[in-house]
Amino acid sequence: MRPLIRPLFSNKQRQRGAALLTAMLTVALVATLASAALWQQWRQVEIEIAERGRSQTAWMMTGALDWTRLILREDAVSAQSAAADHLAEPWALPVQESKLSTFLSQDQQWREGDTEVFLSGQITDAQSRMNVVNLVEDGKISLPALARFAALFERLGLPLAELQTLAQQLPASLQASRASQAPNSTGTNSEGPAALMPQQTAQLVWLGLSPGTLAALQAHITLLPEATPVNLNTASAEVLSAVVPGLDLASARQAVTQRQRGHWASLNAAQEALGPSGRLLNDKQHSVQSRYFEVQGRMRIDNVVQQETALVLRDGSQVRMLWRVRSPQLRLDAPLQ
Repeated sequence: MRPLIRPLFSNKQRQRGAALLTAMLTVALVATLASAALWQQWRQVEIEIAERGRSQTAWMMTGALDWTRLILREDAVSAQSAAADHLAEPWALPVQESKLSTFLSQDQQWREGDTEVFLSGQITDAQSRMNVVNLVEDGKISLPALARFAALFERLGLPLAELQTLAQQLPASLQASRASQAPNSTGTNSEGPAALMPQQTAQLVWLGLSPGTLAALQAHITLLPEATPVNLNTASAEVLSAVVPGLDLASARQAVTQRQRGHWASLNAAQEALGPSGRLLNDKQHSVQSRYFEVQGRMRIDNVVQQETALVLRDGSQVRMLWRVRSPQLRLDAPLQ
């Protein structure tokens, strides 16, 4: 007879091993499900916190923009602003980063444990810059306006070829934009599709300006819904030398220095201050008053920064917002104190 071979593991041992393995798998499964549920709950809480923070930031930024509109309205109704808009007025003073709690009333004081919110912003005269829309007159490029923009490009050392590209595409884009806004209009162009009409200067890359050129022009040009004159009281030296015929950059800088000692109350006063170059000023291209203003607001909560830009139109004592753009949130490396 063949000898019996005893099994290496008995049935009872195999059952114990299977039970242990089953228990381990069950514990792993329960732990996985529990961690997944915990992660989902944490994710929902984070999303809710982010949404609440974004909503609160939007409301606070709206309040800040309304405050700037009130400042512009009060400036319009005051007797001091009846003649001219200049950089010594209250609206032109930037608001440095300040704690929002300092603006609260006595019964709404900041309490310990509340998140600190910091607010800053500035109102800029949009008519202190050269309006790109001025390049088009009666559906065609205005040669005098093109010459003024060419002078600005030369002052800044920028390629004139990009200005030519902009001038070629701008009339068709402007015409297509106005046609699309007209009732019962298809917005088509018989000469082919036109490029989209930009709403902000940052979008002028659509019409042929390179990012580098646009960055250099950002402080000197604007894009407004209608043709506008340049406010000589708020324009930079580069803009002054470009829009005032016969005024070189050095003379424009001297005029800016002189203007700081006292603004020009009228166009006649600006003509006298600019000397021979001032004789060619006209109320269609030059002014000492403004209707369009750009508002920049910045809000910081801990290390998260939210920025917004808005364009407002002041028509008499009425101030209304034309557009409002929110920039992507920025996260600082470390919260500032």
